[in-house]
Amino acid sequence: MDEVKDMEAAKSVLAGYRASIDNIDAALIHMLAERFRCTKAVGLLKATHGLPPADPSREAQQIERLRKLAHDAHLDPDFAEKFLNFVVKEVIRHHEQIAAENGG
Repeated sequence: MDEVKDMEAAKSVLAGYRASIDNIDAALIHMLAERFRCTKAVGLLKATHGLPPADPSREAQQIERLRKLAHDAHLDPDFAEKFLNFVVKEVIRHHEQIAAENGG
């Protein structure tokens, strides 16, 4: 009988964790959408003024900053860097597309 109660309690706790994970995933998607709205505006500004789609100096600064933030938050800095590199690669692709559409 105790095993059944323990299993029910575990399932209840698991459901709570999963609800939180679902909320966090939704927030991440909305945050990424907002980030890409901003970077689209940056891409248009760069294209309008003939600036290059990529900015390696800025990217290096961001990697250094996010690695420190990750470390301070007890998140693997290597993971944070890989995630940022993935996002930046997509941003640059968008900027290149915007530049091409605007004659750059």
